[in-house]
Amino acid sequence: MSDANTTSSPSAPLKTSAFKVPGEGSSLYISLTTIGLMAVLWYVSTNYGWIKPIFLPSPQATYLQFYEYLTGIANDRPLWEHFAASMLRVFSAFALGCVTAIPIGIAMGMSRVWKGIFDPPIELLRPLPPLAYLPLIIIWFGIGEVPKVLLIFLSCFAPLAMAARSGMRSASQEQMNAAYSMGASYGQVIRHVVLPAAMPEILVGMRVSIGFGWSTLVAAEMVAANVGLGQMVLNASNFLRTDIVVMGIIVIGSVAYMFDLLMRWVEDKVVPWRGKA
Repeated sequence: MSDANTTSSPSAPLKTSAFKVPGEGSSLYISLTTIGLMAVLWYVSTNYGWIKPIFLPSPQATYLQFYEYLTGIANDRPLWEHFAASMLRVFSAFALGCVTAIPIGIAMGMSRVWKGIFDPPIELLRPLPPLAYLPLIIIWFGIGEVPKVLLIFLSCFAPLAMAARSGMRSASQEQMNAAYSMGASYGQVIRHVVLPAAMPEILVGMRVSIGFGWSTLVAAEMVAANVGLGQMVLNASNFLRTDIVVMGIIVIGSVAYMFDLLMRWVEDKVVPWRGKA
């Protein structure tokens, strides 16, 4: 026996990379560097006159508007009122979408009858932009809070239902047969085998749908709104206040990104096995 055979461990895995799977590892520093470079480019292009303020305000002007709205100095409602109104609309619609679209998607994935009932209207709704049915919603429900929440709800509904339906196909037949062979009932197989297998896709659908909800916010607040982040942006655009528009866009995007990070954290806690099969 050679020394190499006695010193090496036969059970030790061969490492060919610093990470176990493609895409593994933190990208925090890369993201921070990217954001920093974008901020520097924004500062240089606006402060050296490469871009006129009417098209893109400087970071200083944008921050000044954020400070004035945050402290209530601006000649408008404080930022927290706009923020609270938009959060209430978006998350009310998102919660309503979760309690309706996810069960419908689960039913579609488990029954051809429910699939036949709900598949045509969902496939018809899914490719339509929210502005396409905005006039009809105004005619049916007026200009109160209901059409605003309903418009956001409709934009969230289809991705949630489609993700839940697709997720119900994630459990393999072998897993279900193994559960049946150990005496599990149909309901227990659904609860303990199929639903856990579907959870990763359902959570991805939730992340996608909340993104659609935030992107529909501005369109929803076109319906005679007097408060909200989308209304703030639309009102500022009427007066060519690009600094307020950019500030509002950054706030909306930042809130959506923070919620996406929250959903990623929930996904890691709820389905830690995802991608490790």
